[in-house]
Amino acid sequence: MGAPSAYSHETFAIATMHAKGRVVARPFSRWLGAAVKVAPGIDTDAFGTFTGDIVRQGTMFDAARAKALAAIEAPGLELGLGSEGSFGPHPFVPFIPGITDRTNYQSCDCMPGQDITDFLTRVRFPSHAVVVSPKAPVEAGKIVKGITRATRLAEAIEEAASASRDGHALVVTDMRAHLNPTRMASIRALAIRLARRLATPCPACAAPGFGAVDVLRGLPCGWCGEPTQLVIAELLRCAKCGFEGSRAVKDRPETADPGQCQYCNP
Repeated sequence: MGAPSAYSHETFAIATMHAKGRVVARPFSRWLGAAVKVAPGIDTDAFGTFTGDIVRQGTMFDAARAKALAAIEAPGLELGLGSEGSFGPHPFVPFIPGITDRTNYQSCDCMPGQDITDFLTRVRFPSHAVVVSPKAPVEAGKIVKGITRATRLAEAIEEAASASRDGHALVVTDMRAHLNPTRMASIRALAIRLARRLATPCPACAAPGFGAVDVLRGLPCGWCGEPTQLVIAELLRCAKCGFEGSRAVKDRPETADPGQCQYCNP
C-alpha cells in the first residue's frame, strides 16, 4: 500500500448474500488500508433478482445505493458498499453481453431429453451453476436456481417443461456471484478499480475518488477523417467540487478503422 488514504483504518459494510465480501476485502485493505465487513441479516434478493421473480425497483444505481444504505444501518457503520449487476445485449454490439465481456451469460431453449452438452460446455457447467424455468409458464414461481449436478438439471428441465404451455424449458446461467466464478472474478477486478479510485485525491480539493465519469468519443476515421463512436479519452471529475480533467485511452490508435465509421461503413 502507498501513502495513507482518506479511508485508512475505516471499516466498510457490504450487503451481500453471495460471498462478494471476500473478493472486495483484499483490494480495500491493500489500496485504502480499510476493512470490509459483511452486514448481517440483509436479504439482498429483496432489491431484485436476476431471474426476475423479484423485480428490481428503479435503476441499477438505485438498487446499489439502497443496498449500501442497508449495509450501513445493520452494523451501525458510516461507510457502506452495495453492488448491482445486470446482463443483456451490448449497447453497440447486440449479440454479445453488455457491461463486461468476461461473462458466461447465455441461455438455452430445450425440451426434456434434448442434448445440450455444447451449451453446458460453453457456460462451464457444473463449476458455474444454471437456472431452469418454464419457457412459457402456466403459473409463476416455477424457477429452480443454483443447479450444479447433471441429474438435478435433467429433473429440473422435465419439471419446467411440464409446467410450460409449449413443453419447453429455459436453461440460463446462474449469475449470482457465489455460483459463478467468472462473475466473481469480474467483481474482484471492479473492486480493485474502485479501491484505487477511492485512493486517488482530487487535484483541486484533495477529496477522495477523483476518476472517470464518462468517455469522450470521436476518434477520426482513417479514410475520411470523420468522427466515429470510438473513444478518444476518459473524462475525469471530482464528485465534491466538480473539477474536471481528461486522460487519454491507453494504447489508443491515432485513427479508427474504416469498418467502425458510419460514413465509410454505414
